[in-house]
Amino acid sequence: MRRLTLRRAPGRPLERPSAGRSTTPAGAGRRGRPGRLLSATAAATVLALTASGCVTVHGELALLPPATRTEAARALADFTAAYNKADKAHDPALDAGRVTGALGEINQAGLRARAVTSPGNNPNHRPLELSDARFVLPRKAGWPRWFLADTDPNLDVDEGSGDQRWLLVFVRNGPEQLWEVAHLVILGPSQVPEFAEEDGYAVPVARDGEGLAVAPGDLGKAYVGFLESGRRGPFAAGPHTTLLREQREKGAKRPGLATQYLDRVADGGDFAPLGLRTKDGGAFVFFATRFFERQTAAAGYRPKVDPDIKALLTGEVRNTVTKEWVSNQAVLVKPAGADRDAVTFRARLQGVVGAQGS
Repeated sequence: MRRLTLRRAPGRPLERPSAGRSTTPAGAGRRGRPGRLLSATAAATVLALTASGCVTVHGELALLPPATRTEAARALADFTAAYNKADKAHDPALDAGRVTGALGEINQAGLRARAVTSPGNNPNHRPLELSDARFVLPRKAGWPRWFLADTDPNLDVDEGSGDQRWLLVFVRNGPEQLWEVAHLVILGPSQVPEFAEEDGYAVPVARDGEGLAVAPGDLGKAYVGFLESGRRGPFAAGPHTTLLREQREKGAKRPGLATQYLDRVADGGDFAPLGLRTKDGGAFVFFATRFFERQTAAAGYRPKVDPDIKALLTGEVRNTVTKEWVSNQAVLVKPAGADRDAVTFRARLQGVVGAQGS
């Protein structure tokens, strides 16, 4: 099976981030290669926070930070502990309440698959450590509230890839709920943008994205439209846009096997896009999509199904298998008025979350 893997998007290096951040060590560790961590059917982890919520004021009309820096650090520590428990035991129940949205689906599907393909404790488990944590805290009114943790992992995705930063988006839908992780992307340190700030806090971007070339709420629809039609629209060329379409076209008709794709917007609930203003007047936005990959073999043959996919399979594969993917991405959006390359992908992480045979 051809897998589409996370790649760094090209672009001009950006300066180190500073706005609305603090640095809180969360441990140090060795670097290694966690192939199991970010496979096509798995990714990342979880968190739990029981600290008190922000005070509500007059129907929650006041602009409030999502958490104190101490609470954010505690959330990250709980995230790491929960991931390690789930990964060590190959047990999705251990972090089912700690992840949500795009990352939640990817994470839970990966753990379910590994519970089948490698039942019992994970013999290759290496404890995850996230250090040099920098917290980006946007003020907003009402719920949900969210913040970004920019961290240095002890586990690298690829050998020789150089330094990496793991950016995790924590969301919370009410004062009685735990913090959950909805997005995870991986960047080089120079690819993390500088965020704008007001009164020492980061500035969130509304769904309608006033002043931006593309509103966060329109990104999913625009991306799905590009993947279906090939008309680039606002997107810069790169591995997650033009090259991805080329890969799909090359694999669409191989001898004895036809592959079709169907892309869908995923922006409801905890899949909603989340963005932060950058110092250049643009925005850094996390959004998600969903797509289906249908492989049909010639008469008398069956598509090959990897063990990880088979573990998630329903139905019987006679000559067709349809894989459901969730794709989690982060992009830089230019200010309104940009005439080309208004949206540049910085990272994308995807995973299979289900499969159907027929």
